[in-house]
Amino acid sequence: MSQFFQIHPDNPQSRLINQAVDILKGGGVIVYPTDSGYAIGCQLGNKKALDTIRRVRKLDSSHNFTLVCRDLSELGSYAKVDNTAYRLLKNHTPGPYTFILKATSEVPKRLMHPKRRTIGLRVPENNIALQLLAGLNEPMMSVTMILPGDDLPMTDPYDIRQTLEHELDLVIDGGYCGMEPTSVIDLVDDMPVIIRRGQGDVSVFDL
Repeated sequence: MSQFFQIHPDNPQSRLINQAVDILKGGGVIVYPTDSGYAIGCQLGNKKALDTIRRVRKLDSSHNFTLVCRDLSELGSYAKVDNTAYRLLKNHTPGPYTFILKATSEVPKRLMHPKRRTIGLRVPENNIALQLLAGLNEPMMSVTMILPGDDLPMTDPYDIRQTLEHELDLVIDGGYCGMEPTSVIDLVDDMPVIIRRGQGDVSVFDL
């Protein structure tokens, strides 16, 4: 049965953050709040945890996982970013955007899009998520917490726990954080391509 932590959205309790980080480092799968709804995540490269997320979400091998980073300093290790892309990233992070970029060799192959060799990257504007990432000291592998067949993400941590208590190791209640997904911007080629219009102003990418 999953654990359940209530963490203050503005002033996250260090004790609970540390316990959550220990669960992630131990191979656990957690649901946590972001600035665009709840997400399900695990430690980078943990195959067993990744398989759990794939099973919960019923994801096939073509699904782009997202590496959730605490700041842009981590992006260079996992994505190939030219000067133009970096300026766009700098102006729109942290925030409710997911950027599709060419992956570097540091990204485990099972996380990439199998044909395009790309990865999604984002820097959330959520104190709990950022504290988790700081404690983990590396990006977290993540996808939106939306069940197969549903059109919208789950928004109630109690419902999430009740529905998935035998699949998850931890559910973090960080309060209501919306249900509109991130905007997804493809920066693989020279011109940005808007893949999904969600939260955040995308006018600068609408060329």
